[in-house]
Amino acid sequence: MIKGTVLVTGASGFVGQAVIPALLAAGWQVRAAVRQPPAGPLPDGVVAVPAPDLNRGLACDWRPALAGCQRVLHLAARVHMMNDTAEDPLTAFRYANADSLQALAEQAVEAGAQRLVLVSSIKVNGDGTGPGQVYQADDQPHPADPYGLSKAEAEQALWAVVRTSGLEGVVVRPPLVYGPGVKANFASLMAAVRRGTWLPLGAVENRRSLVSLANLASALAVAVDHPAAAGQTFLVSDGEDLSTAELIRRLARAMGVQPHLLSVPPGLLRWGLRLLGKGAVADRLLGSLVIDSTPLRLRCGWVPPQTVEQGLAAAVAG
Repeated sequence: MIKGTVLVTGASGFVGQAVIPALLAAGWQVRAAVRQPPAGPLPDGVVAVPAPDLNRGLACDWRPALAGCQRVLHLAARVHMMNDTAEDPLTAFRYANADSLQALAEQAVEAGAQRLVLVSSIKVNGDGTGPGQVYQADDQPHPADPYGLSKAEAEQALWAVVRTSGLEGVVVRPPLVYGPGVKANFASLMAAVRRGTWLPLGAVENRRSLVSLANLASALAVAVDHPAAAGQTFLVSDGEDLSTAELIRRLARAMGVQPHLLSVPPGLLRWGLRLLGKGAVADRLLGSLVIDSTPLRLRCGWVPPQTVEQGLAAAVAG
């Protein structure tokens, strides 16, 4: 039985390609909003529609894509970049992430959509947790960079539209997502482990929450569908927090290689990285970021379909 149609923005991206099969399996038809025509045939139940340029902000016209859709899953975004070349990164992020979302939400109301799920970011909470600290969905937002601030403003824009309409809103904030096709820092770490590079991280005892691509796709399908998700903000993770050293050991195990770890005191390592102008790298490798995904599990009955080992094996094989 077909439940209805979901518009997925950012459908050709890393998460979009994984969540579409989960939505189809849950009984939804999918309309995939993409900037470029798909390279190959789409699965049955998926129709590609043009997506507007996010940089147009409030001028984004989502109406052709929204026609006939009961649900909207908003993945499209200007993502966090290590070397941003924009003259004014904050303004660029606001146009693409906050203003375009406001346009989407307002036009979703006009189109008669019932629910909009916004995929935000844990960076709305902040860049890391201190000793004994765990991020909660209802924490006071504390974004530390333009990307995180733009995502916080996107959430505010969604709730503003929800308050004045019948639209149901749901916000999902994931931490680092890993899986087949992962890029950036996680891909670099996997490559280093595969090469057998000696990494000076054996003494690091931090804790970081992650979420596998399959687990995130499953959680988003629940957020689109479950009645109890309406009006909620959820943090989502695998449910097992790893130190950087343990992550390297498990990646090595998934690859069938030996981990090569040197036990350098974390304080000395942080000092050296900061001296080299790599303070942000030090924070990611040595700092903690722990989140509580219990409310999603309790409120909606969500159970992650993958263990961490399965997720890492998929990432390694991908």
